[in-house]
Amino acid sequence: MDLDTVTEFRDAPGTSWQPGDAWLGGGTWLFSEPQPGLRRLLDLHAYGWAALAERPEGLEIAATCTISELAGWRPARPWPAARLAAQCTEALLASFKVQNVATVGGNICLALPAGAMTSMAAALDATALLWSADGTSRVVPAAGLVTGPGRTALRPGELLRSVTVPAASLSCRSAFRRASLSPHGRSAAVVIGRTAGAGRGTVITVTAATPRPVQLRFARLPAPDAAVAALDRAVRQYHEDAHGAPAWRAAMTRRYVAEIAAELAG
Repeated sequence: MDLDTVTEFRDAPGTSWQPGDAWLGGGTWLFSEPQPGLRRLLDLHAYGWAALAERPEGLEIAATCTISELAGWRPARPWPAARLAAQCTEALLASFKVQNVATVGGNICLALPAGAMTSMAAALDATALLWSADGTSRVVPAAGLVTGPGRTALRPGELLRSVTVPAASLSCRSAFRRASLSPHGRSAAVVIGRTAGAGRGTVITVTAATPRPVQLRFARLPAPDAAVAALDRAVRQYHEDAHGAPAWRAAMTRRYVAEIAAELAG
């Protein structure tokens, strides 16, 4: 779609953000519908960030990393939970044209409950590096960056620079479940579990079914019934849209939480 209100296109480096600006990564959502308040596009690719940087302490994913680049990542280190990158990119269910352009940062900042990159980042306890318009920066948990449908913790002019997944999370065993109303439909419930072994804690993360990511943390591997009970205490509201009714999302989420607790204990 033509954005006929845009009058200027500039490289982001060296340009001060002002009202009416938009950071441009892949632009797959930006150009999909009218943006009446938009006046200027600031191109993030001019920074030249490396898409993926694998280090001993973890994996840094640039905001401009495309979905296809992440899907093609094969870790050089023995990180069992790295398979979640492929599982979550597949859950996005986008055409190859979109996956070659759409970015990890854009998917997270769009703040859709079904955002597959949000699911991955939250489940792996990633942190998000945010750059502010005044030149300062801050680091926030990726699980807290999305606060509701279409809402984030980003401040005006703030930019998601990268997401870093710690090596400790990538070293865990993981389990993945996803539900949608059709084989190629938008995710209605995504549940991801991971554990670092007996006595070292278990984390089960729920997305898509809830307005924002919800994490269940256990000191040890929980029994399926205990995991479901923790879910019921933590979630009071399930998301509702054309991709699934709240009652169905709740039922699928409860089922998947129990299945994941059993799988991780197996």
